[in-house]
Amino acid sequence: MQQVKAKKALGQHFLTDLSIAQRIAASLEPRRDLPVLEIGPGMGVLTQFLLQQGYDTRVIEIDAESVAYLREHFPTLEGRIIEGDFLKIPIEDYLPGDEPFALIGNYPYNISSQIFFRLLDYRERIPCCAGMLQREVAKRLASPPGNKDYGILSVLLQAWYDVEYLFTVDEHVFNPPPKVKSGVIRLLRNERTDLGVPEALFKQVVKTGFNQRRKTLRNSLKGLFGADYTGFDHPLFSKRPEQLGVEEFITLTRLLQEHQSKA
Repeated sequence: MQQVKAKKALGQHFLTDLSIAQRIAASLEPRRDLPVLEIGPGMGVLTQFLLQQGYDTRVIEIDAESVAYLREHFPTLEGRIIEGDFLKIPIEDYLPGDEPFALIGNYPYNISSQIFFRLLDYRERIPCCAGMLQREVAKRLASPPGNKDYGILSVLLQAWYDVEYLFTVDEHVFNPPPKVKSGVIRLLRNERTDLGVPEALFKQVVKTGFNQRRKTLRNSLKGLFGADYTGFDHPLFSKRPEQLGVEEFITLTRLLQEHQSKA
């Protein structure tokens, strides 16, 4: 069977450098005990190293041409290739129960942020995640507070995971080459089991704060707290959102929760 042609609509850029694929597979080393789900394996450049390293591997692929290629070239994946969209098919449909697993992939640039929002939905089952995505997004997810890369998804992910930027990948090792560099990151679940505040309210505070990231939180959160709120003299309100860590956003959420309970 001929090689799969990359489809722009699916954001496909096939990695051609095997040494980089091997390094990405090795990034799961801290959790070798877990079965692995690979998103968007394409022609299996990463899959081959997962299998070589002995991981109990399943793959999910939306592209029918890639699925046919995988079935022909990776007979050991028989019954372990899920044809469909990771963002739409409930994970329990193909990984039933509540057993934990690791997530990995050379994630399509056009849906990488959506993949990580979905990761959060399944965080109790996914203690480890690694993979490659657009460098700008990878830097954002791993960014500490205090710089322009830090944003909504940085806070939401770092509430539950330790996020590490591992290495940069140049454009020329892909077919077709993307217009930007890529970055490889790893996420390991931290020890947090509860935010101590309603999660929906926490997300609302984080998103509202960053929607006007150049403003102080006193201004950007005024709509949530109300103009009559008397606690705006708290020092956190004088800061901009990128200056706050997870714990400080939890503190703001707790202030909002207390204010709403009095209303």
